[in-house]
Amino acid sequence: MTADHTPSLALAPGGSRSELIADTALALLAERGMRGLTHRAVDEAAGLPPGSTSNHARTRAALLKAAVRRLAEREAQVLRPDEMPHPGDGPGGPGDPAADPLPRLADALALALHRSLTQARALLIARYELALEATRRPELREFYDATGRGFREPLEALMTAVGSGAPRRHAQSLVAWCEGQMFSCAAGADHAAVPDPAALRAGFEELLRGMLGR
Repeated sequence: MTADHTPSLALAPGGSRSELIADTALALLAERGMRGLTHRAVDEAAGLPPGSTSNHARTRAALLKAAVRRLAEREAQVLRPDEMPHPGDGPGGPGDPAADPLPRLADALALALHRSLTQARALLIARYELALEATRRPELREFYDATGRGFREPLEALMTAVGSGAPRRHAQSLVAWCEGQMFSCAAGADHAAVPDPAALRAGFEELLRGMLGR
């Protein structure tokens, strides 16, 4: 456990050995930092026979890529893209053309971000460790960026659905705002004061309405 009492990243139950190894790698990154991630440390922390992690990921680069891949899977579970509104959804149900999707999008984003801040703080810290390492490893940078596109592209589609004339730019602004909130609450000055869903929703709606001119 780190000096700032970083919460442990719980391992996903009932997973495969490859998932166990990747989950353990993420937990070690959150608890010990990049220097604490070794093949031997993963074996010991996961309760696996010596050499198990090396058999799964022979190099450090391969182990880091496995961690990034698993990070994307775990974050998708936290963010739950299926909760995001579909174009046309509204109070009258799916396909209601009179509904303004912006408030529902703000609701969904606020709930997802609050869940990430309160239930997956250690996962965020592991992500920052990997992001910084990617600045020094071109092969990891490419892999890290590719996984990130899996989140950005659906957000661009949502921005198009709410009437954005510049969905890519607006999606980037939303991501940057979320990243700022996540870093501040996970490792920055607001680590002891996570905003509640209502505050996050107000921030999202202000940002969305400002970008869309409403």
